[in-house]
Amino acid sequence: MRKTERHRVHGPNSLWQMYKTVSFWKVMRSFIVAQIARYTPFLKWKNWMYRTLLKMDVGTETSFGLMVMIDTMFPEKIHVGTNSIIGYNTTILAHEYLIDEYRLGDVKIGDGVMIGANCTILPGVEIGDGAVVAAGTVVHNHVAAGTFVAGNPMRVVYTKQEMEERRQKDIFFQEATDQ
Repeated sequence: MRKTERHRVHGPNSLWQMYKTVSFWKVMRSFIVAQIARYTPFLKWKNWMYRTLLKMDVGTETSFGLMVMIDTMFPEKIHVGTNSIIGYNTTILAHEYLIDEYRLGDVKIGDGVMIGANCTILPGVEIGDGAVVAAGTVVHNHVAAGTFVAGNPMRVVYTKQEMEERRQKDIFFQEATDQ
């Protein structure tokens, strides 16, 4: 299950009331920085903008691909470990605005995680170290460390143990063909 805080609203839908929950100026600043970062080809600059201007927790040598869209309302709730890759056009959300409530949740992406292109990561999700998320996946639940997930709805393709066994076979096969 995702870890989100639920906040009830009364009257119009929660998105209509969003500036009661987050400052207009914060959203504007975050939007402008996120748009610049989406097109910046320099990974160090991109990470600096995320860390310094948006207060995101981004590990060293992490790479955000072209067109990655981070949450512009609550970017400080996004945490990405060291040496991870976030693929092209992926969206990372830390909020959900629904009719009668809105939800907030930290997104935690571990070290050495590979996220394919065009994924959507929902609020309150944790992706463990060394996990692999296939392109186009909607990450709606936690992903255990070392597992390979894919699809919509997301499902486990290989567990950590199966991934390790496949890597060992690949290493063995590579060594056998090199000789």
